[in-house]
Amino acid sequence: MNIIALVKQTPDTAQLSAAMDGMRLSAEGGPRIVNPWDEYTLETAIQTREEHGGKVTALCLGPPEAADALKTALAMGVDEAILVSDPVMADSDCLTSARILVAAIRRIGAFDLIVGGRAAIDGNTAATAVQIAALLGVPLVSYVADLKSLDPSARTITAVRLLERARETVTSRLPALITVVKEINEPRYPSLIGIRKAARASIPVWKCEDLGLDASAVGAGASKVAWQAELPPIREANVEMIDGGPEDAARILVDRLIEEKVI
Repeated sequence: MNIIALVKQTPDTAQLSAAMDGMRLSAEGGPRIVNPWDEYTLETAIQTREEHGGKVTALCLGPPEAADALKTALAMGVDEAILVSDPVMADSDCLTSARILVAAIRRIGAFDLIVGGRAAIDGNTAATAVQIAALLGVPLVSYVADLKSLDPSARTITAVRLLERARETVTSRLPALITVVKEINEPRYPSLIGIRKAARASIPVWKCEDLGLDASAVGAGASKVAWQAELPPIREANVEMIDGGPEDAARILVDRLIEEKVI
């Protein structure tokens, strides 16, 4: 089994505070972690290799510091990690990112299974994996909560999808791409030996020319969607406590609302 695990490095939202809003955390190089959904991605890929043999390659698109996320993947137990990073790729939207990742997947070579997380916590579009599957022309099974069976010889996979009001069991041919949710497993902690090996690992970095991509086909210039990195203006608010019984308080509240032309 040749398995590719899609990994993304995202802002550490646990660091959000009154002094660090979400926009600044994303734009100003705040603390970064492995996208929490991708921890389940990595665990699923590693468990599949442990059961069926083969190789797991972690693939990440991001800035140079995203190599830290791949070192975490190596420490957890993946066999190989590849970073796709080029300054001209910055600010790519999800479709442009999918095209870049597809070029990287084709360079990796033949695969049996691609595993991704439900979404990335920064953009939260949950679209990139869908677009990768479409561009590769492989089946997509999303929101997987359980892998019922995987038969490499029969080239089939059966999975349980976690839907809003039900669970759905589907069978697909391989190769395929799946996205997983947290119900599928409990991610392992990196071992001490794994952390030491990951610290010494040299992670290859693939740029546009390595993937046969033109700089004009990636980045903000090739993207149709752009994030507006600004927050709505802050409005001052006043709080007035209304004393009295229920009837008096209700009457005073209605008077205030009429006065402020709310009603």
